Amino acid sequence: MGTTTPPRTLAEALRARGDESLAGLLRARPDLLNPVPNDITQLATRAGTRASVVRALEHLDRFALQTAEALAVAPDPAPYDTLLSLLTGDGLDDGDQRDDAGAAITAALPGALSTLREQALVWGEDDRLRLVRTARELLAPSPQHPSPTGLGPTVAEATAGMSPGRLQEILAATGLPATHDPVSAVAALAALFTDRTRMAELLDTAPVEALSVLDRLVWGPPYGEVTPNPTPPVKWLRDRGLLLPVSTRTVVLPREAALHLRAGRAHRVPEPVPPVVGAAAERDPQAVDRAAAGQAFTALSTVEELLKLWNGGGPAILRAGGLSVRELKRAANSLDVTEPIAAFWIELAYGAGLLATDGEPDERYAPTPASDEWLDLSAEDRWTHLATAWLAATRTPGLVGGQDAKGRALSALGPELDRSAAPDVRRRVLALFAELPPGTAPDAETLLRRLRWERPLRGGAAPQAATGPGEGADLRSRLALWTLNEAELLGITGRGALSSQARALLDEGPDAAAALLAPLVPEPLDHVLLQADLTAVAPGPLERPLAETLSVLADVESKGGATVYRFTPGSVRRALDAGQAAADLHAFLAAHSRTPVPQPLSYLIDDVARRHGHLRIGSASAYVRCDDEAVLNEILADRRSTGLRLRRLAPTVLASQADPGSLLEALRDMGYAPAAESAEGDVLITRAGARRTPPRTPPAPVPEGPPVPDGTLLGAAVRAIRAGDTAATVIRKETSEDPSSPTPAGSLPRTTPAETLATVQAAAMTGSAVWIGYVNADGAASQRVIAPVRVEGGFVTAYDHTADEVRTYPLHRITGVAELAEDGKP
Repeated sequence: MGTTTPPRTLAEALRARGDESLAGLLRARPDLLNPVPNDITQLATRAGTRASVVRALEHLDRFALQTAEALAVAPDPAPYDTLLSLLTGDGLDDGDQRDDAGAAITAALPGALSTLREQALVWGEDDRLRLVRTARELLAPSPQHPSPTGLGPTVAEATAGMSPGRLQEILAATGLPATHDPVSAVAALAALFTDRTRMAELLDTAPVEALSVLDRLVWGPPYGEVTPNPTPPVKWLRDRGLLLPVSTRTVVLPREAALHLRAGRAHRVPEPVPPVVGAAAERDPQAVDRAAAGQAFTALSTVEELLKLWNGGGPAILRAGGLSVRELKRAANSLDVTEPIAAFWIELAYGAGLLATDGEPDERYAPTPASDEWLDLSAEDRWTHLATAWLAATRTPGLVGGQDAKGRALSALGPELDRSAAPDVRRRVLALFAELPPGTAPDAETLLRRLRWERPLRGGAAPQAATGPGEGADLRSRLALWTLNEAELLGITGRGALSSQARALLDEGPDAAAALLAPLVPEPLDHVLLQADLTAVAPGPLERPLAETLSVLADVESKGGATVYRFTPGSVRRALDAGQAAADLHAFLAAHSRTPVPQPLSYLIDDVARRHGHLRIGSASAYVRCDDEAVLNEILADRRSTGLRLRRLAPTVLASQADPGSLLEALRDMGYAPAAESAEGDVLITRAGARRTPPRTPPAPVPEGPPVPDGTLLGAAVRAIRAGDTAATVIRKETSEDPSSPTPAGSLPRTTPAETLATVQAAAMTGSAVWIGYVNADGAASQRVIAPVRVEGGFVTAYDHTADEVRTYPLHRITGVAELAEDGKP
């Protein structure tokens, strides 16, 4: 029975994989599909590029990364047992604790290696494990890039360029016999450092101070500075090669010696098992759901208030994009929240498609038409819309107030707030919440430790990081902390624990979440309680038509469990300006009040209505028209009207140099109740919140790398790569008359047009496959395996094994054709 030849290259290892395994690689590393590789060799080449390997390493958990780091300092190739010993050590100290850790590492190592193989970072059988060359370059120690293991170069690397005489001096100092060449001298010194018994005997003779020097270097960094006249302990170490020179002032502890001092371990603390997320508190699940539902309702109210605040046209856009600091403060004051929380609500409404720019010359933010549709939904559906938008958003309001990489301030709704890792972090944080029993609030510190284990940082700095709140922490940790706060604000969590409706949203979708939230949300009320002090109390949320009308007729005085509205002459006039008559207002209050309409409120409405519209203002530049001459005389005599530059055009008409809007406001400030009129003389009705943007789509999330392909695309890609590989590696008959000059591997076949036509015609008649070279209209050359079906009119129609479909090729674009050997058919 024959044996399988072990793969010698990454391409051979990938070629030996099954289709499902190859699809798994493309699913884990979708960047390899852009565009689809022509064959396995191109796939392996692309998988070994620096950018692709860096992306793959960034998606490893801590133990898989530690395994790769251990392979980077192991011999190449490394047997499985060597790798295991680098992670567990030799087990000669620490007793039972080391035994327990070794058992955990032994159990977890096969899974870590499987992950590395799936990512095409490791290939080869267990007796010859190889780390991809680019990954080894990234993870192996060097003076410019110290290894995460804290290990230094090997003896051979550190002594490169050292004089043969100096090597013999080191051998003599360590008690080793002299050798005839530098290579054997380096090998003898490395063998001494890797021999546990002889190395222990050597260190037993070392001064105590020398051992202290080694203790400072053993776990890294392994480099140290020395003076031209080193101290005796350092000189003792240098003489015996335990410190080798890197430069005139720098020495390094060689890797073999460091591993001996570490008891064979590549890492000080291997972490084969993910940290457990601890519980900060355990609460009643029903109390959690009620608290989350209450906060969800508050979130809806806050977003509605924001839309109402910008209803008639919101703040202007900065030249560089985004919202000014002053406008953010104004919004925070109006919403009665802090500026960071106001930025969150603004970004949430923007990400949900409820706010956008209006596109006018004086561009401003305003509600979108979709906001009106959103307001018509039930409370539970409005919440699921916001929560779903928040989960998928890459915009990160927590960065507002910080600075970008160039030191520029980051503003709310600005262009630099997208962080592609945000959706993944949010979902992972909530998934860790969901793993705990219902009602359990996780401990934030243990949760952050778990996230760092799942995606450990390499090299210290987080990609796309900006300064700001949480400065100094890595980006993923800050995203996680912001997620905890935002989830509580939005009602995803209640009292620090994940709510049932949020679990349903994550597992089953918006409909299931809405069904669980609906019973917990208070029903809107259709009534208020009118009081004699010109106020109305809404004991709960109001139905939308009632709330909208009441917000025009009265001003909100206080919020909370109950909302207090106050009626003033200005608020009543606002309702009259919106087209309401006094009779309409009386009927509205009588229909929606559970208490009798107080007499002072009726008098207020009648008094304002009697004076409303008595004056008429239009454009002359502007004019004031009134049937009562005495009122006009009173206005002209008032000193406060001097700035309006009024003059009488007729007994009942005054003209002004001010614009109609300014004139209208000035006369209202003087205590009058004028009404604006059109050029035709009709009273203008001003409706609150008439400004809307054109239809807008919500901002698209910025993906973290290429999107993960679906099963259909993966299957097609695997078939195309397999077919291309068949075309590239197929065994074909030699067509050259000179056997000493065969067709070079990978080159296109070359035949005359007559030979090409005759060969494809013969293949069409026999139903056999042939190998062709083809140049498309763009000049791109490729090689394909085809089975010709029909040859006519200068075209060959054939089944293309490379594309896995029937195609038609112009004969003049075929560079040549070759028959396949009998065992080389696809």
